[in-house]
Amino acid sequence: MRKLARTLAALALSAALAATGCSPSSEGGGDASGNQTVTMWMYPVVPDEARNKELWSAMVSKFKEANPGIDVKIEFFPWKQRDEAIQTALTAKTAPDLIYLIPDQLSAYKEAIEPMDSHLGEGRVAELLPNAKEAVTLDGAMMGAPMLASANPLLCNKAAFEKVGLTEYPSTWQDVVDMAPKFSDNGMHILAYSAVPTQTLNLTFYPVLWQAGGTVFKDGKVNFNAAEGKEALEYLRKLADLGALDPDPLSTALELEQTGIAGGKVGCAWDYTAKDLGSQVGPENVVVLPPLKGKESVGYGTVGTIAMFKDAKNKEAAGKFAAFATDPANSVDYLTTAGYFSPVEGKGPDYSQDPALSEIQKTLPQMKFGELHPQARAVMGALAPEIQAAVLGQKSPEQALNDAAAAAESIIG
Repeated sequence: MRKLARTLAALALSAALAATGCSPSSEGGGDASGNQTVTMWMYPVVPDEARNKELWSAMVSKFKEANPGIDVKIEFFPWKQRDEAIQTALTAKTAPDLIYLIPDQLSAYKEAIEPMDSHLGEGRVAELLPNAKEAVTLDGAMMGAPMLASANPLLCNKAAFEKVGLTEYPSTWQDVVDMAPKFSDNGMHILAYSAVPTQTLNLTFYPVLWQAGGTVFKDGKVNFNAAEGKEALEYLRKLADLGALDPDPLSTALELEQTGIAGGKVGCAWDYTAKDLGSQVGPENVVVLPPLKGKESVGYGTVGTIAMFKDAKNKEAAGKFAAFATDPANSVDYLTTAGYFSPVEGKGPDYSQDPALSEIQKTLPQMKFGELHPQARAVMGALAPEIQAAVLGQKSPEQALNDAAAAAESIIG
């Protein structure tokens, strides 16, 4: 089975390379001209493939003007099976010098990548949003150079609230409970929550857990079954019993256009982008709000980073490009096109003319960019079905969390 998995991963890597017209990274660190060569793997952060490549080509050209002795070759890969491709390349020693990684990957590949602090310099590090720096720091070292940040605050449909006769929006857990009957009386629901196990818990249960003051991990061990985790799951169960939650996404994976919130029958959600929700209900109806507050007001966001593998051929040159590409002065066009924010405080795109993005940007300090642990994704896989069972009333919240903890502890070892 393991041999078959490695074979499939290798085939996936070969297919990705063939599709992009690229070949595996060379063993050397330079070319015939004597220039140093830096290789990097990138993904469709900008979904438009042609535009994604165009923006990176412009970035490389600008970098080479300032660093004429360094060539940069970027290979583009799909999101699908990216970890299998990375693992295959590491095993075959064909990994690039640099790669785009998000926080949970930094933790998973900790032994294969090296700290980026010295390449960025003290000035840049000092300018980073504190939560962005925390999200990429392991054992006191920054394992990736933060390039972009996203935020998932609470989004509400103005038209839905008007339909039920409400002019104010929820800001706390209790507000949701208090407003829920207004929606129920009109055959509607105040909140959309996806409980299907295929949905990432970063966008579903974890924000509620953090709002309760809890954490997924503590001192390397699972902690989601502590008192705060029980409180968070009991709250979701209470909302389900009250009819506050749209029942369809609790058990069925739906495309946005199939959901109640897209149809104007649900008030709020936090697992969609303002742009996507606006495409369904009209951008004029999208109200951006801070994350709900239990004990704390916390939402989920992510930080995209450029990381360096320990086997990089030209670390100094690779570090220069990583620092250059993640400097908001150089990445502003890329961030603007993708609709992301700079993780450097007070810098990056000017979204003052975009009502939604300008409001979302204000919530960045309230975002938690995941929790770093080498087994974070595997633990999520063990926890997700138990969360669903509790929300659907098939298990008590306490039993569901304890069962998930037992499974997660066997994964962590």
